[in-house]
Amino acid sequence: MGNHQTASHRRRALGTRGEDATAARYEADGYEVLDRNWRCRDGELDLIVTRGGVVVFCEVKTRSSDRFGAPVEAVTRDKRRRIRRLAARWLGEHPHTARELRFDVASVMLRNGRLELDLIEAAF
Repeated sequence: MGNHQTASHRRRALGTRGEDATAARYEADGYEVLDRNWRCRDGELDLIVTRGGVVVFCEVKTRSSDRFGAPVEAVTRDKRRRIRRLAARWLGEHPHTARELRFDVASVMLRNGRLELDLIEAAF
């Protein structure tokens, strides 16, 4: 059981590193982070950012290997549908003057101790 907890902790830590790198990338591109790891009973949104009237909901997928495919492949049709529903709830709870919504996916891979970030804008 100790190994499982350790593996789970490592995955969580890696996921946090991927989210941190993605948030830093958006901020470097002039976006403001509105929310991170927003949760409700129906799920979680990883990262919500805004710039110029556009609110972006970004799903961050971080992996240490591509054994199970590229990280972006984990964002299935059902996952996209859930993210859209969660985005509508977030917007309902956070009135915002968004002129446009966008759904991005950040695909983050750990290679040789370094994170490689591929940000796919308007992924769905």
